[in-house]
Amino acid sequence: MTRSLKIKLSRLRDIGWSLWDPIGLMPTGERWGDESNRHFADEYDTYLLNAAGQLRRGATDAEVVAYLVQMESEYMGLGERTDSRERAQAVVKAMRADDQLWAWPEG
Repeated sequence: MTRSLKIKLSRLRDIGWSLWDPIGLMPTGERWGDESNRHFADEYDTYLLNAAGQLRRGATDAEVVAYLVQMESEYMGLGERTDSRERAQAVVKAMRADDQLWAWPEG
């Protein structure tokens, strides 16, 4: 039986909510895990999990940045804003730098 690395969703959310949040749901100074924000904590999970998975499978930073910008501008219908690419790049950089983002499952 082969074991594969699992992503730590809480760390991924820390990255996504602090650096990306294209809809602007998170009030300044708050965290996704705060009691008042738990009802939308999973809002970006699908996009962030996909982006992290792409990196894990060897996609380039530029490919993942393009994916995040496309999700924001086209899929969410927000259009590409002046900071869209910069925020997406920050997310990719943080994912690459976080040596705790992926872990072996216990057991």
